[in-house]
Amino acid sequence: MPRRQPTSTRQKKEERQLKRAVKRGDVSPPPPKQKKAPKKRLRVHHGNAPASSSASVESSRKLQSFFIKSSTQFLEDTKALASTVLLSRPIHPSAAILPGSYEQSSEYESLVCPRRPKWRYDMSKKEVESNEEGLFKKWLQETDSALEKWRLGDRHSDDHDDAANLGQEQAQSVLRSTPSFERNLEVWRQLWRVTEISQIILVLVDSRCPLLHYPPSLARYLSNRKVILVLTKVDITGPTRVSAWIDYLRNAFPSLRVVQVQSYTAKEAGFHHQGRTKYDFRIPQIFRQQLLNAIRELHTEMLQPPEKIVGDPEKLKHWKPPVKQDIDWSAALDLHAQHNLADYPSEEDRFLTIGLLGSPNVGKSSLLNALIGEPKVRASKTPGKTKHFQTLFWTPEIRLADCPGLVMPHYVPMEMQVLSGVLPISRVSAIPACVQYAAQLLPLEFVFNLSHPRPEEPLMVDKRTWREGTKRIEHVSVSWTAMDILVAFANKKSWVTAKAGRPDFSRAGNASKVLRALAEGQIPWGFWPPGTPLSNIRSGTDELSCGTWIQSDDQALQVSDEEDSEVSGSNSSSSLATDSGDDSNEDLSLSEPGEIGQTHDESYRPALNTTTRFAVLQLDEDIGDGDE
Repeated sequence: MPRRQPTSTRQKKEERQLKRAVKRGDVSPPPPKQKKAPKKRLRVHHGNAPASSSASVESSRKLQSFFIKSSTQFLEDTKALASTVLLSRPIHPSAAILPGSYEQSSEYESLVCPRRPKWRYDMSKKEVESNEEGLFKKWLQETDSALEKWRLGDRHSDDHDDAANLGQEQAQSVLRSTPSFERNLEVWRQLWRVTEISQIILVLVDSRCPLLHYPPSLARYLSNRKVILVLTKVDITGPTRVSAWIDYLRNAFPSLRVVQVQSYTAKEAGFHHQGRTKYDFRIPQIFRQQLLNAIRELHTEMLQPPEKIVGDPEKLKHWKPPVKQDIDWSAALDLHAQHNLADYPSEEDRFLTIGLLGSPNVGKSSLLNALIGEPKVRASKTPGKTKHFQTLFWTPEIRLADCPGLVMPHYVPMEMQVLSGVLPISRVSAIPACVQYAAQLLPLEFVFNLSHPRPEEPLMVDKRTWREGTKRIEHVSVSWTAMDILVAFANKKSWVTAKAGRPDFSRAGNASKVLRALAEGQIPWGFWPPGTPLSNIRSGTDELSCGTWIQSDDQALQVSDEEDSEVSGSNSSSSLATDSGDDSNEDLSLSEPGEIGQTHDESYRPALNTTTRFAVLQLDEDIGDGDE
């Protein structure tokens, strides 16, 4: 990198005066400076190591996820709205119910996932790739056109932007963002390969918002496959919501089996080190048994000939099951079973292949490690850590195929994808828009115990009629906006911009803080299934409705104060900083001990679970990538 030229104070002043004159139109702008082309450096390879490393880097770049970027006009508009649109408080209880728009709407064109075009063995590699590229290009155009029509369509559908949550005036000013979906053909090729080699497919869905992770486009793509829906992150949402979602999914998809899993269990006393997590990659035995029973039932169905074969005795005579018939299921239950290398077959027809599909950061690699009982593949809080599909043997007769996470096309706002951790937050530009969307669902100012940046609000007198002898209450009415939340958080952390010294709201929203705390489960939240009666939803206190925020007493798995302080003080800091890129050595706790979840009302002190079992996720370079 060339050394910067020293600039005098006088020269800086002249440059500022010239910029202002150009901006006023007094003088014409100077011609742009031509950048010198960088000099090409000669790379010398010593042996095979650099060449192999270069090939690995090039292969990793090909599998990077591509998403569409928000326009500059959209960023400016959403920033202005986040500064002016007042948040509706208290939050309406209906905000905790997932809107019906997450299901397929007949109003818009049905979205689909790209399918691999037909090919023959006599076709060359160039012909196959050319067909795939042509089909994928056409699919991109059709999907972009459908999503653009949805974005420009009726804004008052069934989203959270309706009058029940924001108010009619606020709803008119809210912009609809374009959903993101995977635009890299190489990543879709990984999905095609996994679905081709798998006889049974596990689709992992986040229990906080399952319908987001199993959109209609993916359901159509897997319509002719043996599929099991697996609810993950159940320790965040708790048993009540998980049970409601299982009932809803079984009614919505009667042909699918729905189970829940938990990829982490507490280590036994004496098996954890100070400063490290107390949780390990280990699925509880009851969840392992439920998952194995669902797989076993599908395997039994695949051993039975289809109806069209049963009606034809000639075809029935030559029919063979498409999967291995005899499988030792007890070996999958025994976590400590030891197998020799000679026990593993080399022919694909001698074992059952189970594929793991899902959105990024939904827990596919974590579940694979939990089933095997030790970390075999890399698992991280960063969405899209897995770049290529990986295969590992669960037992000598059962093989697991871990597919990279794909963002499927779906009619949902981009802000919801960020809230659920589907998109990498470090690559999100519309920070104010995402915080505004989240603040419509959760009382973030109470969760983070923030002080309003503009406390000089006038006193509002309660004009209700009071009985004689009672005290007339006067209280301060404080109206919050999304930008107020970001500024208040930046003030609390003393984050200011380098030049102007203003509160750094971008750092407050990004940099592992507000949005990351929501996406990674530091702030427990979750939706109720569509159609849930309001009577089943606890609205919190009279002063505040919690929306989708899950308070501690509603959670299934609680940690003691000692455990919470240990994990949040040491492990959370290390695990959350795996891909932040900045502030990696900074304390990432949401607030000081004893302040989390406290509000200005002493009678209302909701607790915040600052850590979950997913704090075990760390980027360990010693963990392998599985069998390619």
